Amino acid sequence: MGRINTNVQSLIAQRVLGQNQLGLSSSLERLSTGLRINSGKDDPAGLIASNNLGAEIAGKNAAVSNANRADQVVNIAAGGLTEVTGLLTQLQGLVTSSSSGSGIAESEKQANQLQIDSILQTIDRISTSTSFQGIKLLNGNFDFKTSSVNTGVSDYKINAAKFSGSMNVDVLVTASAQQGGLFLSFGASTINTGGSQFTIEVGGSAGIRQLTFSSSTSLNNIAAAINSFTSITGSKATVSGTGIRLDATDFGSANFSSVRVVKAGGLAPTNGGIYNLNSKNTALADTTSHTAFSAATNTITDKGTDVSATINGITATAVGKTARVSTDFLDVEVTLSDTQAKTLGAVGGSNHAFSITGGGASFQLGGNVDIAGKVSIGIQSVASSNLGTQALGYLNSLASGQGNNMVNGDTSQAQKIVSAALTQVSALSGRLGAFQSNTIGSTVRSLGVAVENSTAAQSVIRDADFATETAKLTRNQILVSASTNVLSLSNQSPQAVLQLLG
Repeated sequence: MGRINTNVQSLIAQRVLGQNQLGLSSSLERLSTGLRINSGKDDPAGLIASNNLGAEIAGKNAAVSNANRADQVVNIAAGGLTEVTGLLTQLQGLVTSSSSGSGIAESEKQANQLQIDSILQTIDRISTSTSFQGIKLLNGNFDFKTSSVNTGVSDYKINAAKFSGSMNVDVLVTASAQQGGLFLSFGASTINTGGSQFTIEVGGSAGIRQLTFSSSTSLNNIAAAINSFTSITGSKATVSGTGIRLDATDFGSANFSSVRVVKAGGLAPTNGGIYNLNSKNTALADTTSHTAFSAATNTITDKGTDVSATINGITATAVGKTARVSTDFLDVEVTLSDTQAKTLGAVGGSNHAFSITGGGASFQLGGNVDIAGKVSIGIQSVASSNLGTQALGYLNSLASGQGNNMVNGDTSQAQKIVSAALTQVSALSGRLGAFQSNTIGSTVRSLGVAVENSTAAQSVIRDADFATETAKLTRNQILVSASTNVLSLSNQSPQAVLQLLG
Protein backbone atom coordinates (compact mmCIF):
# COMPACT_ATOMS: atom_id res chain seq x y z
CA MET A 1 0.00 0.00 0.00
CA GLY A 2 1.47 3.32 -0.97
CA ARG A 3 -1.29 5.80 0.00
CA ILE A 4 -0.56 8.26 2.80
CA ASN A 5 -3.39 10.78 2.33
CA THR A 6 -5.96 8.58 4.10
CA ASN A 7 -4.88 6.35 6.99
CA VAL A 8 -7.76 3.87 7.11
CA GLN A 9 -6.11 1.73 9.79
CA SER A 10 -5.83 4.79 12.03
CA LEU A 11 -9.51 5.59 11.53
CA ILE A 12 -10.47 2.05 12.48
CA ALA A 13 -8.26 2.19 15.55
CA GLN A 14 -9.72 5.55 16.55
CA ARG A 15 -13.29 4.21 16.25
CA VAL A 16 -12.53 1.14 18.32
CA LEU A 17 -10.65 3.22 20.88
CA GLY A 18 -13.66 5.55 21.17
CA GLN A 19 -16.02 2.64 21.74
CA ASN A 20 -13.74 1.17 24.36
CA GLN A 21 -13.43 4.53 26.11
CA LEU A 22 -17.26 4.82 26.19
CA GLY A 23 -17.46 1.36 27.75
CA LEU A 24 -14.78 2.34 30.29
CA SER A 25 -16.60 5.60 31.06
CA SER A 26 -19.90 3.73 31.51
CA SER A 27 -18.29 1.24 33.90
CA LEU A 28 -16.67 4.05 35.92
CA GLU A 29 -20.00 5.94 36.10
CA ARG A 30 -21.92 2.88 37.29
CA LEU A 31 -19.28 2.00 39.88
CA SER A 32 -19.11 5.57 41.16
CA THR A 33 -22.93 6.05 41.40
CA GLY A 34 -23.87 2.48 42.28
CA LEU A 35 -26.58 2.61 39.61
CA ARG A 36 -26.90 0.52 36.48
CA ILE A 37 -29.31 3.06 34.97
CA ASN A 38 -28.06 6.64 35.21
CA SER A 39 -29.96 8.04 32.24
CA GLY A 40 -32.58 6.96 29.77
CA LYS A 41 -30.01 5.77 27.22
CA ASP A 42 -28.80 3.08 29.65
CA ASP A 43 -32.19 1.26 29.67
CA PRO A 44 -35.29 3.26 28.63
CA ALA A 45 -37.82 0.63 29.75
CA GLY A 46 -35.91 -0.04 32.96
CA LEU A 47 -35.82 3.69 33.75
CA ILE A 48 -39.61 3.95 33.38
CA ALA A 49 -40.17 0.90 35.61
CA SER A 50 -37.69 2.19 38.18
CA ASN A 51 -39.32 5.64 38.32
CA ASN A 52 -42.79 4.11 38.70
CA LEU A 53 -41.56 1.92 41.54
CA GLY A 54 -39.90 4.94 43.15
CA ALA A 55 -43.20 6.83 43.09
CA GLU A 56 -45.00 3.85 44.62
CA ILE A 57 -42.37 3.55 47.34
CA ALA A 58 -42.70 7.25 48.18
CA GLY A 59 -46.50 6.91 48.39
CA LYS A 60 -46.28 3.82 50.60
CA ASN A 61 -43.77 5.49 52.93
CA ALA A 62 -46.10 8.48 53.24
CA ALA A 63 -49.00 6.08 53.98
CA VAL A 64 -46.94 4.48 56.77
CA SER A 65 -46.35 7.96 58.19
CA ASN A 66 -50.11 8.67 57.96
CA ALA A 67 -50.86 5.39 59.74
CA ASN A 68 -48.45 6.21 62.56
CA ARG A 69 -50.04 9.64 62.86
CA ALA A 70 -53.50 8.07 62.97
CA ASP A 71 -52.31 5.73 65.72
CA GLN A 72 -51.22 8.72 67.80
CA VAL A 73 -54.55 10.48 67.27
CA VAL A 74 -56.47 7.39 68.37
CA ASN A 75 -54.11 6.93 71.33
CA ILE A 76 -54.98 10.38 72.63
CA ALA A 77 -58.72 9.79 72.17
CA ALA A 78 -58.48 6.40 73.89
CA GLY A 79 -56.66 7.99 76.82
CA GLY A 80 -59.52 10.43 77.32
CA LEU A 81 -62.07 7.60 77.14
CA THR A 82 -60.18 5.65 79.79
CA GLU A 83 -60.54 8.57 82.16
CA VAL A 84 -64.24 8.97 81.35
CA THR A 85 -64.78 5.26 82.04
CA GLY A 86 -63.19 5.66 85.47
CA LEU A 87 -65.44 8.63 86.25
CA LEU A 88 -68.56 6.74 85.17
CA THR A 89 -67.57 3.85 87.43
CA GLN A 90 -67.33 6.28 90.36
CA LEU A 91 -70.70 7.69 89.32
CA GLN A 92 -72.25 4.23 89.43
CA GLY A 93 -71.10 3.77 93.01
CA LEU A 94 -72.43 7.19 94.08
CA VAL A 95 -75.82 6.49 92.53
CA THR A 96 -76.09 3.14 94.30
CA SER A 97 -75.02 4.70 97.58
CA SER A 98 -77.56 7.51 97.27
CA SER A 99 -80.40 5.14 96.37
CA SER A 100 -80.70 3.84 99.93
CA GLY A 101 -83.84 5.25 101.50
CA SER A 102 -82.72 4.72 105.07
CA GLY A 103 -79.37 4.81 106.77
CA ILE A 104 -78.18 7.77 104.73
CA ALA A 105 -78.69 11.35 105.86
CA GLU A 106 -79.95 14.10 103.61
CA SER A 107 -76.63 15.89 104.01
CA GLU A 108 -74.82 12.77 102.76
CA LYS A 109 -77.02 12.65 99.68
CA GLN A 110 -76.25 16.29 99.04
CA ALA A 111 -72.53 15.57 99.42
CA ASN A 112 -72.87 12.74 96.90
CA GLN A 113 -74.70 15.10 94.58
CA LEU A 114 -71.81 17.56 94.79
CA GLN A 115 -69.43 14.78 93.75
CA ILE A 116 -71.73 13.83 90.90
CA ASP A 117 -71.86 17.43 89.70
CA SER A 118 -68.07 17.55 89.80
CA ILE A 119 -67.83 14.28 87.84
CA LEU A 120 -70.25 15.53 85.18
CA GLN A 121 -68.27 18.75 84.83
CA THR A 122 -65.03 16.79 84.51
CA ILE A 123 -66.52 14.54 81.83
CA ASP A 124 -67.58 17.63 79.89
CA ARG A 125 -64.11 19.13 80.33
CA ILE A 126 -62.43 15.95 79.03
CA SER A 127 -64.84 15.98 76.10
CA THR A 128 -63.79 19.48 75.09
CA SER A 129 -60.09 19.39 76.03
CA THR A 130 -58.94 16.10 74.52
CA SER A 131 -57.27 17.24 71.30
CA PHE A 132 -54.50 16.60 68.78
CA GLN A 133 -52.78 19.70 67.36
CA GLY A 134 -55.76 21.76 68.46
CA ILE A 135 -58.31 19.44 66.85
CA LYS A 136 -60.82 18.29 69.48
CA LEU A 137 -61.39 14.54 69.41
CA LEU A 138 -64.17 13.73 71.90
CA ASN A 139 -66.62 16.61 71.47
CA GLY A 140 -68.38 15.16 68.42
CA ASN A 141 -66.05 16.91 66.00
CA PHE A 142 -65.32 13.53 64.38
CA ASP A 143 -68.88 12.22 64.52
CA PHE A 144 -70.64 11.81 61.18
CA LYS A 145 -73.09 14.49 60.08
CA THR A 146 -76.52 13.46 58.81
CA SER A 147 -79.63 14.96 57.29
CA SER A 148 -83.20 13.97 56.42
CA VAL A 149 -83.55 11.40 59.22
CA ASN A 150 -86.86 9.58 58.76
CA THR A 151 -89.29 9.38 61.67
CA GLY A 152 -89.14 5.58 61.45
CA VAL A 153 -85.57 5.75 62.76
CA SER A 154 -85.59 6.25 66.52
CA ASP A 155 -81.81 6.14 66.93
CA TYR A 156 -78.69 5.44 64.89
CA LYS A 157 -74.93 5.27 65.26
CA ILE A 158 -72.47 5.56 62.40
CA ASN A 159 -69.23 3.82 63.28
CA ALA A 160 -67.50 4.21 59.90
CA ALA A 161 -68.33 5.34 56.38
CA LYS A 162 -66.36 5.92 53.19
CA PHE A 163 -68.00 8.09 50.56
CA SER A 164 -67.47 10.97 48.20
CA GLY A 165 -69.83 13.88 48.67
CA SER A 166 -72.64 12.14 50.57
CA MET A 167 -74.07 8.69 51.16
CA ASN A 168 -77.72 7.66 51.43
CA VAL A 169 -78.63 4.95 53.94
CA ASP A 170 -81.56 2.78 52.83
CA VAL A 171 -83.16 0.34 55.27
CA LEU A 172 -85.54 -2.35 54.06
CA VAL A 173 -87.49 -4.34 56.68
CA THR A 174 -87.93 -7.88 55.34
CA ALA A 175 -89.40 -9.47 58.51
CA SER A 176 -90.90 -7.56 61.40
CA ALA A 177 -89.63 -7.43 64.96
CA GLN A 178 -91.99 -8.76 67.61
CA GLN A 179 -92.43 -8.76 71.35
CA GLY A 180 -93.13 -12.03 73.05
CA GLY A 181 -96.76 -12.04 74.10
CA LEU A 182 -99.63 -14.13 75.50
CA PHE A 183 -103.35 -13.52 76.02
CA LEU A 184 -105.08 -14.62 79.22
CA SER A 185 -108.83 -14.97 78.62
CA PHE A 186 -110.99 -14.77 81.77
CA GLY A 187 -114.43 -14.37 80.12
CA ALA A 188 -115.39 -11.46 82.38
CA SER A 189 -114.08 -8.21 83.85
CA THR A 190 -113.45 -10.00 87.16
CA ILE A 191 -112.23 -13.48 87.98
CA ASN A 192 -114.54 -16.07 89.50
CA THR A 193 -112.70 -18.80 91.39
CA GLY A 194 -115.63 -19.94 93.50
CA GLY A 195 -113.98 -18.67 96.65
CA SER A 196 -110.58 -20.24 95.99
CA GLN A 197 -107.39 -18.37 95.21
CA PHE A 198 -105.86 -18.00 91.76
CA THR A 199 -102.05 -18.08 91.75
CA ILE A 200 -99.92 -17.45 88.66
CA GLU A 201 -96.22 -17.07 88.00
CA VAL A 202 -95.45 -14.26 85.56
CA GLY A 203 -92.00 -14.19 83.97
CA GLY A 204 -89.86 -12.42 81.42
CA SER A 205 -86.26 -11.79 80.49
CA ALA A 206 -85.62 -9.98 83.79
CA GLY A 207 -87.05 -12.58 86.16
CA ILE A 208 -90.23 -14.13 87.57
CA ARG A 209 -92.79 -13.19 90.20
CA GLN A 210 -95.59 -15.24 91.72
CA LEU A 211 -98.89 -13.44 92.31
CA THR A 212 -102.07 -14.61 94.09
CA PHE A 213 -105.56 -13.21 93.57
CA SER A 214 -108.86 -13.92 95.23
CA SER A 215 -112.24 -14.37 93.58
CA SER A 216 -113.93 -11.19 92.28
CA THR A 217 -110.59 -9.42 91.71
CA SER A 218 -110.97 -7.14 88.69
CA LEU A 219 -108.81 -7.53 85.62
CA ASN A 220 -107.65 -3.95 86.10
CA ASN A 221 -106.31 -4.81 89.54
CA ILE A 222 -104.63 -7.97 88.24
CA ALA A 223 -102.95 -5.98 85.45
CA ALA A 224 -101.87 -3.31 87.93
CA ALA A 225 -100.35 -5.97 90.18
CA ILE A 226 -98.44 -7.52 87.28
CA ASN A 227 -97.21 -4.10 86.14
CA SER A 228 -95.94 -3.21 89.60
CA PHE A 229 -93.31 -5.90 89.07
CA THR A 230 -92.54 -5.13 85.40
CA SER A 231 -89.00 -3.96 86.23
CA ILE A 232 -88.42 -7.31 87.96
CA THR A 233 -90.06 -9.60 85.39
CA GLY A 234 -89.67 -7.79 82.07
CA SER A 235 -93.35 -8.35 81.23
CA LYS A 236 -96.21 -5.87 81.22
CA ALA A 237 -99.98 -6.37 81.29
CA THR A 238 -102.81 -4.59 79.46
CA VAL A 239 -106.51 -5.22 79.94
CA SER A 240 -108.18 -6.08 76.65
CA GLY A 241 -111.89 -6.80 76.77
CA THR A 242 -112.45 -9.78 79.06
CA GLY A 243 -108.81 -10.76 79.16
CA ILE A 244 -105.29 -9.55 79.86
CA ARG A 245 -102.62 -9.23 77.24
CA LEU A 246 -99.12 -9.97 78.55
CA ASP A 247 -96.20 -8.55 76.54
CA ALA A 248 -92.43 -8.49 76.90
CA THR A 249 -91.22 -4.98 77.57
CA ASP A 250 -88.92 -5.02 74.55
CA PHE A 251 -88.58 -6.54 71.11
CA GLY A 252 -86.31 -9.37 70.07
CA SER A 253 -85.49 -13.01 70.64
CA ALA A 254 -83.75 -12.23 73.93
CA ASN A 255 -87.07 -11.07 75.41
CA PHE A 256 -90.11 -13.16 76.24
CA SER A 257 -93.26 -13.40 78.32
CA SER A 258 -94.20 -16.48 80.28
CA VAL A 259 -97.05 -17.65 82.49
CA ARG A 260 -97.43 -20.66 84.74
CA VAL A 261 -100.61 -21.35 86.68
CA VAL A 262 -99.54 -22.47 90.12
CA LYS A 263 -103.11 -22.80 91.39
CA ALA A 264 -106.15 -22.45 89.15
CA GLY A 265 -108.64 -22.64 92.02
CA GLY A 266 -112.09 -22.93 90.51
CA LEU A 267 -111.31 -20.65 87.57
CA ALA A 268 -112.73 -22.30 84.44
CA PRO A 269 -114.48 -19.77 82.17
CA THR A 270 -115.88 -20.91 78.82
CA ASN A 271 -113.03 -20.87 76.26
CA GLY A 272 -110.89 -19.35 79.00
CA GLY A 273 -107.18 -19.97 79.36
CA ILE A 274 -103.89 -18.93 77.81
CA TYR A 275 -103.65 -18.13 74.10
CA ASN A 276 -100.68 -17.38 71.87
CA LEU A 277 -100.88 -14.31 69.69
CA ASN A 278 -101.71 -14.52 66.00
CA SER A 279 -98.46 -14.83 64.04
CA LYS A 280 -99.75 -12.64 61.20
CA ASN A 281 -101.46 -10.04 63.37
CA THR A 282 -100.16 -9.89 66.93
CA ALA A 283 -102.99 -7.54 67.89
CA LEU A 284 -105.23 -10.64 67.96
CA ALA A 285 -105.12 -13.91 69.84
CA ASP A 286 -104.64 -17.18 67.98
CA THR A 287 -108.00 -18.81 68.58
CA THR A 288 -107.11 -22.11 66.92
CA SER A 289 -105.81 -23.52 70.20
CA HIS A 290 -105.34 -22.56 73.82
CA THR A 291 -104.39 -24.02 77.20
CA ALA A 292 -106.96 -24.03 79.99
CA PHE A 293 -105.85 -22.47 83.26
CA SER A 294 -106.15 -25.80 85.05
CA ALA A 295 -103.82 -27.42 82.47
CA ALA A 296 -101.19 -24.66 82.43
CA THR A 297 -99.10 -26.19 85.22
CA ASN A 298 -96.00 -26.02 83.03
CA THR A 299 -94.61 -22.66 81.97
CA ILE A 300 -95.98 -21.33 78.68
CA THR A 301 -93.52 -19.02 76.98
CA ASP A 302 -93.60 -16.86 73.89
CA LYS A 303 -90.35 -15.33 72.65
CA GLY A 304 -90.04 -12.19 70.61
CA THR A 305 -88.32 -12.00 67.24
CA ASP A 306 -85.55 -9.76 65.97
CA VAL A 307 -86.18 -7.54 62.99
CA SER A 308 -84.83 -8.76 59.65
CA ALA A 309 -83.57 -6.02 57.37
CA THR A 310 -81.10 -5.02 54.71
CA ILE A 311 -79.10 -1.81 54.81
CA ASN A 312 -77.91 -0.53 51.43
CA GLY A 313 -78.52 -3.99 50.03
CA ILE A 314 -76.47 -5.80 52.68
CA THR A 315 -78.21 -8.29 54.98
CA ALA A 316 -78.03 -6.84 58.48
CA THR A 317 -77.44 -8.58 61.78
CA ALA A 318 -80.17 -7.63 64.22
CA VAL A 319 -80.96 -7.53 67.90
CA GLY A 320 -84.50 -6.50 68.69
CA LYS A 321 -85.31 -3.37 66.67
CA THR A 322 -81.65 -2.59 65.94
CA ALA A 323 -80.06 -3.65 62.66
CA ARG A 324 -76.36 -3.33 61.84
CA VAL A 325 -74.10 -3.81 58.86
CA SER A 326 -70.32 -3.64 59.02
CA THR A 327 -68.51 -3.40 55.68
CA ASP A 328 -65.42 -1.64 54.41
CA PHE A 329 -67.59 1.23 53.16
CA LEU A 330 -70.31 1.44 55.83
CA ASP A 331 -70.56 0.41 59.47
CA VAL A 332 -73.86 1.61 60.89
CA GLU A 333 -76.43 0.66 63.54
CA VAL A 334 -80.06 1.70 63.01
CA THR A 335 -82.72 1.36 65.70
CA LEU A 336 -86.26 1.54 64.33
CA SER A 337 -89.35 2.85 66.05
CA ASP A 338 -91.87 0.33 67.38
CA THR A 339 -94.23 0.90 64.47
CA GLN A 340 -91.53 0.86 61.80
CA ALA A 341 -89.92 -2.31 63.20
CA LYS A 342 -93.22 -4.12 62.65
CA THR A 343 -93.83 -2.66 59.17
CA LEU A 344 -92.46 -4.48 56.14
CA GLY A 345 -90.90 -2.42 53.37
CA ALA A 346 -88.47 0.46 52.95
CA VAL A 347 -88.06 2.86 55.85
CA GLY A 348 -89.25 6.20 54.55
CA GLY A 349 -90.93 4.65 51.51
CA SER A 350 -89.45 6.22 48.39
CA ASN A 351 -87.16 8.35 50.53
CA HIS A 352 -84.04 7.25 52.37
CA ALA A 353 -83.81 6.37 56.07
CA PHE A 354 -81.24 9.19 56.34
CA SER A 355 -78.25 10.63 54.52
CA ILE A 356 -74.65 10.95 55.67
CA THR A 357 -73.38 14.32 54.52
CA GLY A 358 -69.89 14.45 56.03
CA GLY A 359 -67.85 14.20 59.19
CA GLY A 360 -65.92 11.29 60.67
CA ALA A 361 -62.19 10.92 61.23
CA SER A 362 -60.65 9.88 57.91
CA PHE A 363 -57.09 8.76 57.24
CA GLN A 364 -55.29 8.02 53.96
CA LEU A 365 -53.60 4.67 54.59
CA GLY A 366 -52.94 3.66 50.99
CA GLY A 367 -50.17 4.72 48.66
CA ASN A 368 -52.72 5.73 46.00
CA VAL A 369 -55.04 8.59 46.90
CA ASP A 370 -58.42 7.00 46.26
CA ILE A 371 -61.37 5.75 48.25
CA ALA A 372 -59.91 2.24 48.47
CA GLY A 373 -56.93 3.52 50.45
CA LYS A 374 -59.05 5.65 52.75
CA VAL A 375 -60.33 4.54 56.15
CA SER A 376 -62.71 6.36 58.45
CA ILE A 377 -64.09 6.02 61.95
CA GLY A 378 -66.79 7.90 63.80
CA ILE A 379 -65.93 9.23 67.26
CA GLN A 380 -69.07 10.31 69.06
CA SER A 381 -69.20 13.03 71.69
CA VAL A 382 -68.74 11.88 75.30
CA ALA A 383 -70.22 15.03 76.80
CA SER A 384 -72.74 14.40 79.57
CA SER A 385 -75.51 15.68 77.30
CA ASN A 386 -74.75 12.93 74.76
CA LEU A 387 -74.13 9.89 76.97
CA GLY A 388 -77.32 7.90 77.44
CA THR A 389 -80.25 7.30 75.12
CA GLN A 390 -83.31 9.17 74.02
CA ALA A 391 -85.53 6.54 75.64
CA LEU A 392 -83.74 6.49 79.01
CA GLY A 393 -82.47 10.05 79.22
CA TYR A 394 -78.98 11.52 79.25
CA LEU A 395 -76.23 11.74 81.83
CA ASN A 396 -76.68 15.46 82.49
CA SER A 397 -80.12 14.65 83.98
CA LEU A 398 -78.20 13.51 87.11
CA ALA A 399 -77.03 17.06 87.82
CA SER A 400 -78.41 19.14 90.69
CA GLY A 401 -81.98 20.22 90.09
CA GLN A 402 -82.51 17.75 87.25
CA GLY A 403 -85.02 14.90 87.22
CA ASN A 404 -82.56 12.15 88.14
CA ASN A 405 -80.53 13.91 90.82
CA MET A 406 -79.57 12.08 94.02
CA VAL A 407 -81.46 14.24 96.52
CA ASN A 408 -85.05 13.95 95.29
CA GLY A 409 -84.79 12.50 91.78
CA ASP A 410 -85.34 9.05 90.27
CA THR A 411 -82.18 7.17 91.26
CA SER A 412 -83.38 3.95 89.61
CA GLN A 413 -83.56 5.70 86.26
CA ALA A 414 -80.24 7.40 87.00
CA GLN A 415 -78.55 4.02 87.36
CA LYS A 416 -79.97 2.85 84.02
CA ILE A 417 -78.59 5.97 82.36
CA VAL A 418 -75.14 5.50 83.90
CA SER A 419 -75.13 1.85 82.78
CA ALA A 420 -76.06 2.89 79.25
CA ALA A 421 -73.31 5.56 79.29
CA LEU A 422 -70.75 3.00 80.44
CA THR A 423 -71.81 0.67 77.63
CA GLN A 424 -71.48 3.47 75.08
CA VAL A 425 -68.02 4.56 76.23
CA SER A 426 -66.81 0.96 76.47
CA ALA A 427 -68.09 0.24 72.96
CA LEU A 428 -66.34 3.35 71.60
CA SER A 429 -63.11 2.38 73.38
CA GLY A 430 -63.37 -1.11 71.91
CA ARG A 431 -63.92 0.23 68.40
CA LEU A 432 -60.94 2.55 68.68
CA GLY A 433 -58.82 -0.32 70.00
CA ALA A 434 -59.89 -2.57 67.14
CA PHE A 435 -59.17 0.25 64.69
CA GLN A 436 -55.65 0.59 66.07
CA SER A 437 -54.95 -3.11 66.18
CA ASN A 438 -56.64 -4.36 63.04
CA THR A 439 -56.81 -1.41 60.66
CA ILE A 440 -53.76 0.68 61.54
CA GLY A 441 -51.54 -2.13 62.80
CA SER A 442 -52.14 -4.43 59.84
CA THR A 443 -51.80 -1.51 57.43
CA VAL A 444 -48.39 -0.54 58.80
CA ARG A 445 -47.22 -4.15 58.63
CA SER A 446 -48.51 -4.75 55.10
CA LEU A 447 -47.16 -1.43 53.85
CA GLY A 448 -43.78 -2.21 55.39
CA VAL A 449 -43.63 -5.49 53.48
CA ALA A 450 -44.80 -3.75 50.29
CA VAL A 451 -42.08 -1.08 50.64
CA GLU A 452 -39.43 -3.77 51.14
CA ASN A 453 -40.57 -5.74 48.08
CA SER A 454 -40.93 -2.65 45.89
CA THR A 455 -37.49 -1.40 46.94
CA ALA A 456 -36.00 -4.80 46.18
CA ALA A 457 -37.64 -4.79 42.75
CA GLN A 458 -36.34 -1.28 42.05
CA SER A 459 -32.87 -2.35 43.16
CA VAL A 460 -32.86 -5.30 40.77
CA ILE A 461 -33.83 -3.01 37.89
CA ARG A 462 -31.66 0.05 38.59
CA ASP A 463 -28.79 -0.77 40.92
CA ALA A 464 -25.39 -1.75 39.52
CA ASP A 465 -24.00 -5.25 40.03
CA PHE A 466 -20.50 -4.42 41.30
CA ALA A 467 -19.08 -7.86 40.47
CA THR A 468 -20.22 -7.56 36.86
CA GLU A 469 -19.23 -3.91 36.53
CA THR A 470 -15.77 -4.51 38.01
CA ALA A 471 -15.16 -7.27 35.47
CA LYS A 472 -16.34 -4.95 32.69
CA LEU A 473 -14.07 -2.17 34.00
CA THR A 474 -11.03 -4.44 33.87
CA ARG A 475 -11.95 -5.63 30.39
CA ASN A 476 -12.53 -2.07 29.14
CA GLN A 477 -9.25 -0.86 30.68
CA ILE A 478 -7.38 -3.58 28.81
CA LEU A 479 -9.23 -2.83 25.58
CA VAL A 480 -8.55 0.92 25.87
CA SER A 481 -4.87 0.21 26.47
CA ALA A 482 -4.72 -2.18 23.52
CA SER A 483 -6.61 0.23 21.28
CA THR A 484 -4.22 3.01 22.21
CA ASN A 485 -1.21 0.87 21.24
CA VAL A 486 -2.84 -0.19 18.00
CA LEU A 487 -3.62 3.44 17.17
CA SER A 488 0.03 4.29 17.74
CA LEU A 489 1.11 1.50 15.37
CA SER A 490 -1.45 2.51 12.74
CA ASN A 491 -0.13 6.07 12.84
CA GLN A 492 3.41 4.80 12.21
CA SER A 493 2.51 2.60 9.18
CA PRO A 494 2.44 5.50 6.62
CA GLN A 495 6.07 6.21 7.44
CA ALA A 496 6.97 3.09 5.45
CA VAL A 497 6.06 5.01 2.31
CA LEU A 498 9.09 7.24 2.87
CA GLN A 499 11.32 4.29 1.97
CA LEU A 500 9.82 4.44 -1.56
CA LEU A 501 10.99 8.04 -1.87
CA GLY A 502 14.57 6.98 -1.23
